[in-house]
Amino acid sequence: MRILIVGAGSTGGFFGAKLAKAGRDVTFLVRPQRLSQLEQNGLSVRSAAGDIDIEPQLITAAQLHSTFDIVLVAVKAYALDSALNDMIPAVGSNTVILPLLNGMRHMELLAEKFGKDRLLGCACKVATSLDESGRIVQQGTFNDIAYGELDGSDSERVANVHEFMRDAGFDAKTSKTISRDMWEKWTLLAAMGSINCLMRGSIGDVVSVKGGREFSEGVIDEVVSIIQAVGCQLSEPFLAEARRLLTLEGSPQTSSMYRDLIAGRAIEADQIIGDLLVRASAKGLEAPILTLVYSNLLVYKAQLPN
Repeated sequence: MRILIVGAGSTGGFFGAKLAKAGRDVTFLVRPQRLSQLEQNGLSVRSAAGDIDIEPQLITAAQLHSTFDIVLVAVKAYALDSALNDMIPAVGSNTVILPLLNGMRHMELLAEKFGKDRLLGCACKVATSLDESGRIVQQGTFNDIAYGELDGSDSERVANVHEFMRDAGFDAKTSKTISRDMWEKWTLLAAMGSINCLMRGSIGDVVSVKGGREFSEGVIDEVVSIIQAVGCQLSEPFLAEARRLLTLEGSPQTSSMYRDLIAGRAIEADQIIGDLLVRASAKGLEAPILTLVYSNLLVYKAQLPN
């Protein structure tokens, strides 16, 4: 099987490097700037689990003329629109699309473009970033990816994808509850991103100050109420663990959106917070804390250089 990874940033590059090192046929679809960087320096991952340095197979949109068995979409959500057009030649009648993006809007956009029958649900958990030289740096040790049919059924294509992904240096698994997994991930991202970004600190920083824990609890309650109204019923074990993680004293944990904000980079405010507010409004739900968070993030976005 052949996989095309759309984007060779911190997430796509991480999983792609692992797959390539394990001997899989991996090609990265990249923009000219990233192409130049990777051609010059190669693709490097720095991790406590072991470093990886490979010479990746690279292709640009202008050079893409054949289909792939798997297309792993690993761009930031704000770059999806252009990626949808770039990847068109790679999607054939039997191609499986695995999206690693945050939120849920991307699933609707991919289904509109390529048909819902091309999609598997997919959720990954990994904390990575790019350093100044373009190397991928992993924070922590977790590197999980799960995938499955959106209706929870077994299928040959899920089995084939799993055969391709397994034993490649990360935790790969099939899931019969992948839709709920994705909604649960969005819950964590929206709540943690709101706490970190509005308060400009880690989870531990926030809960250590007067009113911080109460603020965090309010964010969690608001996000959960929206997700359960517009998405699905979240599991009790997930809710208990999410509340524990998001109010944990001394926790250094921050969201990727917060790390991007602190670094002065573009952020996924519209996809993680804005889209949640759109869905809440459609259900007649009020979300005062998330509304404040979103306004704060929009001010930040407006101040970014073009």
